[in-house]
Amino acid sequence: MTMKKTPKMVDAERKLRRPLERALPEMINANGQSATAKRLGVSKATLSYWLLKLGIEMRRVALAPGETIEVKRTSD
Repeated sequence: MTMKKTPKMVDAERKLRRPLERALPEMINANGQSATAKRLGVSKATLSYWLLKLGIEMRRVALAPGETIEVKRTSD
């Protein structure tokens, strides 16, 4: 499914040199939503809208000491 990206989204992709669909999950996992929004020069609300528009899900997981989690990509 192809959707129209906003000019700000296109500008962010140009700066990152890769699609937001790939960049945003990595950035948010590594730095958090606030830091990612700040790095991109957008508000958290705008970043949340981008995630919704791109179909990127955010989930919080609480792990006890010694527990780990593995994320697998089902398709490319």
